[in-house]
Amino acid sequence: MQLQAQEAARQAQLRRELAARVAAQQQQAPATGLASTVAPVVSPDAGGSTPIGPAPPPTHSSVVSIAEHYLGTPYVWGGASPSGFDCSGLVMYVFSQIGVSLPHSSYAQYGMGSPVSRDQLQPGDLVFFDGLGHVGIYVGGGSFIHAPHTGDVVKISSISGWYASTYVGARRI
Repeated sequence: MQLQAQEAARQAQLRRELAARVAAQQQQAPATGLASTVAPVVSPDAGGSTPIGPAPPPTHSSVVSIAEHYLGTPYVWGGASPSGFDCSGLVMYVFSQIGVSLPHSSYAQYGMGSPVSRDQLQPGDLVFFDGLGHVGIYVGGGSFIHAPHTGDVVKISSISGWYASTYVGARRI
């Protein structure tokens, strides 16, 4: 029981930190036109000439806010609705809320969008683990929202430990 209380307190703290980051990002985001949403992002460590993927559309900060609404939703294998999600079902459902259609498969989702290097992750990017068997939505600060496994709920986790050791890559949709 004490572990459940500690985890609930940790998740609440992560939600507060996420809300603060999202609010700060929304205040800093200038109004941009379509051209800026498709401009390539350039890696500063490669002399400014290596594209690392397009900048995320402004709607992608809302992806994080939408996903946050489902924290605590039970994991359901094959689930893709607010009554229960599996990992790719959560991603598919959240992106559908901003009009982006994704397949219900982490393997297929890895084929969407553009690759993003780990050091260039931005909120709304998809992060993949465990030989593409798991996917989540990056929220910033080295954390992501995901539906982990049977018996668990949608939650925020850090890309550290097991997740760091099984990290495959990321995609920007």
